Amino acid sequence: MENETTVASAVTTEPMVAPAQQAHEIALTLWEQLHGFAFGLLRPWNAYQVAILLAVFVAAHLMRHFLGPRVHAWMRTREGWPKWRMRFLVMLHRRLRLIFFVLLCWPTYWIMQEATWPSRSYLIGIAASLALAWLVIAIATRLIANGFLRGLVRYAGWIWATLIILNLTAPAQELLDSLAVSVGETRLSAWMVVRAVFVLGTLFFLARVVSRTATGQIRQNEEISPSMQVLAVKFLQVLLYGAAFFIGLRAVGFDLTGLAFLSGAIGLGLGFGLQKVVSNLVSGVIILLDKSIKPGDVISLGDTFGWINSLGARYVSVVTRDGREYLIPNEDLITGQVVNWSHSNDFVRLDIYFGTAYGDDPHLVRKIAIEAAAGVERVLNMKAPVCHIVGFGDSSVDYILRFWIRDPTGGLTNIRGNVYLALWDAFQAHDISIPFPQRELRMLGDAHEAPTTKS
Repeated sequence: MENETTVASAVTTEPMVAPAQQAHEIALTLWEQLHGFAFGLLRPWNAYQVAILLAVFVAAHLMRHFLGPRVHAWMRTREGWPKWRMRFLVMLHRRLRLIFFVLLCWPTYWIMQEATWPSRSYLIGIAASLALAWLVIAIATRLIANGFLRGLVRYAGWIWATLIILNLTAPAQELLDSLAVSVGETRLSAWMVVRAVFVLGTLFFLARVVSRTATGQIRQNEEISPSMQVLAVKFLQVLLYGAAFFIGLRAVGFDLTGLAFLSGAIGLGLGFGLQKVVSNLVSGVIILLDKSIKPGDVISLGDTFGWINSLGARYVSVVTRDGREYLIPNEDLITGQVVNWSHSNDFVRLDIYFGTAYGDDPHLVRKIAIEAAAGVERVLNMKAPVCHIVGFGDSSVDYILRFWIRDPTGGLTNIRGNVYLALWDAFQAHDISIPFPQRELRMLGDAHEAPTTKS
């Protein structure tokens, strides 16, 4: 009984190891290993290896100095190569020193392995492995298009490869795992964050590759309408990135049941604070489903006239003839009156008005106007122009000239101007005058009548 009491008291009085103290102990262990490694470099055989590595680095630098300009001159003669191949060559040219160091370091390590004891080539093997890993990671990360993400993945890969080669992964993992905070029942550590960043980054990269490949296949399919192509691409992107996000969180051990309350709060916030955003998102889906507008359509909305450049989740990009790009919210296209010049077909009828003098034969005027309009380049002959009298004005006989085009993306004002020029030339050739209002102004003299007085 006395022994049990002694053991119990010993257990209760033993201090608990706090997470901060545990992290401190792990950091001290790492520091001791690095300290021992640094002092180990002072040993003669380790100093010899450091000197050999410095000599190899100097040799690689000299090879880069003499062969670099020649490689660059050879690259300038490869003008017909694809752009991706030239970019790859430029990337290799920037890392010629590292490439030469790897090419020289590994043969040196193999020679030292055969000529002397393995312990006297240990540092050379570590340096060769580190240089090769850094080179491979630098080349592989060039596949990432985003500059910030590429740099993040590159430096993270270098750090992780260095820890693996130096056999420091276990202490580093313990140190990161000891740096943790508890949120409810969930323990969030630095190691979990690192794993989440790596797993999510990898899954997002794979989702992006699959999305780009599938997008190219969808857009090459001519049997799918442009609006349905955009809808399919958006749906595929949401599906792939959503799956990558939830699979990544599940893979690192994050409890997804805690997101239920968060999703409810987000939904409540969307309902009150983001009504316009949600309305535009829903309107965008409706536009894609009913195919009312699609990329390439020519539309008029208020004073804005242009063609649809792209359909976004929140807005529609409309490019005008003067190069301006308007981002019109999807809700405005649903609730407002939109003129789609190319909704069901590309045919567009245009009207212009003009007048001639009363002394000109209206039959001849109509014939000349139709022939002049038919001679303009973009006017369709399959839908022949027509000309009608619409009224007798104060100074002229008023006409309307109607003609058809089928390329509204080419502009409307310019084709009207060309038809007006054709009318002017035709009327000048046939002595048909275009009258203008004339007014007669009569000046009256000042007539002052003397006032009469009555007596």
